[in-house]
Order: sequence, then C-alpha cells, then structure tokens
Amino acid sequence: MACVAYNNPSTAFLSFHENRFTKPFSLNRPSFSVFVSKPKRCNPIHSSAIIRESYLFPNSSPRRSSFSGEFKRCSEHSEKSGCISAITFDYYDKAPEERLVVLVIGGGGREHAICYALQRSPSVDGVFCLPGNDGIANSGCATCVHGLDISDSSKVISFCQEWGVKLVVVGPEAPLVAGLSDILNKAGIPTFGPSAEAAALEGSKDFMKRLCYKYGIPTAKYQTFTDPSAAKQYIQEQGVPIVIKTDGLAAGKGVVVAMTLDEAYEAVDSMLVKGVFGSAGCRVIIEEFLEGEEASFFALVDGETAIPLESAQDHKRVGDGDTGPNTGGMGAYSPAPIVTEDIKSFIMESIILPTVKGMSEEGCKFVGVLFAGLMIEKRTGLPKLIEYNVRFGDPECQALMVRLESDLAQALLAACRGELNNVSLKWSSDSAMVVVMASKGYPGKYMKDTVIRNLKDVEEMLQDEEREHKQKQVSSLVKVFHAGTSTNDDGNYIAVGGRVLGVTATGKDLKEARDKAYETVEKINWPEGFFRRDIGWRALPKKSFWRNLW
Repeated sequence: MACVAYNNPSTAFLSFHENRFTKPFSLNRPSFSVFVSKPKRCNPIHSSAIIRESYLFPNSSPRRSSFSGEFKRCSEHSEKSGCISAITFDYYDKAPEERLVVLVIGGGGREHAICYALQRSPSVDGVFCLPGNDGIANSGCATCVHGLDISDSSKVISFCQEWGVKLVVVGPEAPLVAGLSDILNKAGIPTFGPSAEAAALEGSKDFMKRLCYKYGIPTAKYQTFTDPSAAKQYIQEQGVPIVIKTDGLAAGKGVVVAMTLDEAYEAVDSMLVKGVFGSAGCRVIIEEFLEGEEASFFALVDGETAIPLESAQDHKRVGDGDTGPNTGGMGAYSPAPIVTEDIKSFIMESIILPTVKGMSEEGCKFVGVLFAGLMIEKRTGLPKLIEYNVRFGDPECQALMVRLESDLAQALLAACRGELNNVSLKWSSDSAMVVVMASKGYPGKYMKDTVIRNLKDVEEMLQDEEREHKQKQVSSLVKVFHAGTSTNDDGNYIAVGGRVLGVTATGKDLKEARDKAYETVEKINWPEGFFRRDIGWRALPKKSFWRNLW
C-alpha cells in the first residue's frame, strides 16, 4: 500500500502518475492532511482542498519498490506538480491504526450504498466490489472487479490474498446461503456475513419459524406444507386474509397476501404445483395475517452480542397506496417514527437477543447483520417478527448508510472478531428517504436496455451541489445509488434490471428529505421507468404530503 496527498493537482501531475503506475482504484476523499511524519486526521470539511489517493499493487508487483522514489522525485517539484508528499507502504504497514482494503460482494443498490459508506470510513484505503455495476464504478466509491466468478471461491481467495484484502462484506443472501462466508473465514479472510448454517434464518422460513417457537420469539401463527391439498384445507379452516410464502429464497417476491380464498389457492398452486419459484417454493409456509404497520430493524451481531442500528421502513407493494404485488422494495425512509425507544427496547430484548442466544445454543452462532422484518400490531401495539434477512435490506440500506457517521469498516470487522462490546455507532440526526425507480412492468416481465438519457448530467449536478454544501458546512445530500444499470456503446446509462436506481436524500426532517428525493427523480429523463409517488406516506401528514407532492 502506498498513499499520496496533494493539493490542486495539475494536469501534468495527473498524467505523470497515470502513466507511471497501474492504479486498480483511486479514492479521492479529503480524509487526511499533508503527510509529514505520520498521518494527521482532520475534519473533511476543513480540508476540502487536500486530496488523498491510495494505490494498491499486487504483492508480486515490482512497482512496489519503485513507488517511493518516483513520488519523492515528483514531490520535489511540487510547485509544478501539486504533490505535497507521499507515504510508502513500508511506513504505512506500521501505522498505529489498522488500515483496511475491503472487498464487497454483490452488484446492486445495497452494495453501492455499502461501498459509499466504506469509502468514507477513515480506516479504509480502498474498496473493491465484485462484480459491482457501471454506476458503482463511475461513482468512485469502489473499483469493480469483472471476470471473476463469485461462486469460484478459490479465485476469490486468491484475489483477496493478492490485493491484501483484510475484510470481505457479503451483500446478497445467495452467496451466504451457499457458504461463501465459511470458505473465506476458513482461509483466514475476515468475512462479514453468517455461515451457511446460520444463513438458514433467511434461507428457510420454516427454520426461522421453528427457532421462534422454540425460544419464545413473538411471530405469526403458521404451518408448513408440501402437499397442495393439505395446504388448501388449512387455508379453508383458517379463513382469509392469509399469507402464503415460499420456504426458500425468492428475491423478495415469494410472498402472497391473499384477501380471498381463490387468491390463496392460486398462490399454493403456483408454488407447489406449477413450481414458479423452483426449489424455493417446493415447501410453503402459511401463516396468519397480521394487521398493523411494517417496520425494518437492523442489528450487528458477533455471535454473542448485538448492537442496534437505526430503524427504517420500506414499501414492498409496487403501487401507490400499498397496492399491487410485492416487490424487493420500492422505497424506504429512516428513521421510522413508529419504532419508538420503547419499541426498540422490546425488539432487542424479545426478538434480536433471544435469536442470537438461540442460534448460539443450536450450535450455529450468527455473525453478520440481522434484518428483522416486523409488524407492529394494530391490536397490541407490539412488534411480531415476520421474517429474518441475514444481510442489509435493500432499499433500507441506502437510507441507513447516508445517515451513518461512524467507521463502518471497523464496526463490521469488530463483529467478525467478536468484539462488538467495544463498539458504539454514531448516526446523523437527519432523516433519509429512498425513492426507487424501476423498469416498467416490474415486478413482472419488465422492459430492458432502455436508455436513461440524462443520468450522468444529473449526477454531476448533485456532485457540484455536494461540494458547495461541504464548503458552506451544510448537512445536505442527494445520492443516486445504482441497482441495475450498465452503459451502452454511446456511454449512456441503460436499465438492465427491474429495480434500477435508488434516489436517496437526507434532510433535517422526513419532509425535506422526501422533497429533495422527488425533485431529483423528476429531473431524470427515463420515460420507460416508473416510481411510487407516496414513499413515506405513513410518517407524514396526509394533507401536507399530497399537496406538496402533486
């Protein structure tokens, strides 16, 4: 590892280092002042003119030995080059604070937000994302790794060893269920994410339900079925509304809230008879319908200890007014007003901690993030567990990451090491909102390869505004997190997924965050996309909400 700090870099200097060195990634963030004898940490707002770049060379690269000398010569001409000074890997390895290179597994909006938070972490020198997407690559949050198969664990291990990766963060659930965390940890690479055995909390709803019943965790009444006739008989006995779920992973789409018997029977047939969800739907969970308000609750877990993150609330239904089929999430906001301090305490004491203890007693300690999907029951005012996810939620993650003020990398590494007792997280008092822009037709068959005509212009405008706000020391942010984008031959962004963009804004309150998010959405020229116009409606006064929105 080698680092350089410089001020107002000239074209000549930039050309110099581009030609001299292989630069797999370059992070520009004003985290450090001038390097003299050791790094001196300073407030990013007060050092906006200082740019720090990290250069990573493979362990076998002969460029390592020449780096210090090359930049020393360059710094001697700092008046022309703008280079102030450099610190080499030899010194950096001895720095008192542990420095990290992080690999994020995944390629959606959640991973973009995680890369964004890691890139801002003071202890992080570089971020890779495997495979990432064009939006992540172009944002400067991470270097995307193409041509490396996530399922080829031996190559992932080799990559981590070659580039000095000291922390892997697994974003999606599928690699966790497949055991990637087990393999990487066994190779000595700290990996944030549960083992395959512990990931069954999400990989099998039947497993989760049985754990809840055994350890007294409040959840909806349920039965598990593989026979469609028996399932339909149970539905007839229980009545509607009722909820039918696939047992396995279905990308957030394997849930049907049936309001009529015909809808319920059709859901059973689609899963158990037609096999619409493949092996994920060969077993179904039928559970009671809970009336109330949904909320998302996150906690970091190190196997024995759990610490809460901020609350959030998402919108699963595709249409305004919570209508239409379930999706992976059409928007979210944080904090969720319904999760009061009393509710938060109840969730930790009655749901999260009993789950952590239960998993430990079952011999499969959970290390990672527990994402509890909750229903705050209308009847009792208390939460019940709907489901567990074993990774950060999408789009809730986007809302959380823009509010986090602590070093994310160090918190995740502490979880990997069983040291969460020593961690406390700091959050911005601002609110955050995410509005998802999706391809028309989603969550069914949707349009593909449509051009998002002016997205790059909008993002450049947002970057200019962010720089201006930093200079004025104003807390204000709008980010566009990419979930399903690529670029065409003309260099324009195209939509290649169902959920494509997560327009995320912060504000002094939820209304301000909402207004800023929708103002940005309206600027994006994408006729083939759509979005919900009522994100946050539960938390905002109805008259104010609709008057300002329309």
